Amino acid sequence: MKESASYVKIVEWSKEDKCFVGSAPGLVYGGCHGDDEQEVFAELCRIVDEVIELYHKEGKPLPPPTAGRDFANQMQQLA
Repeated sequence: MKESASYVKIVEWSKEDKCFVGSAPGLVYGGCHGDDEQEVFAELCRIVDEVIELYHKEGKPLPPPTAGRDFANQMQQLA
């Protein structure tokens, strides 16, 4: 398993920006955007990998993982 799998990745449509916006809460906010949802997700995955690599290069500890916190079910309860 890659370290990036420890972080939730979200792609959502922004009415304000009129495009898809990708983020990884706790690690990357507003990391990328575009018109194609799948392309934004692929770019977000690359960004998360790069951010993790930067943390390692700089000798900084990674933020706490966000995966496994049941975000999907929590978001359904908000809807």
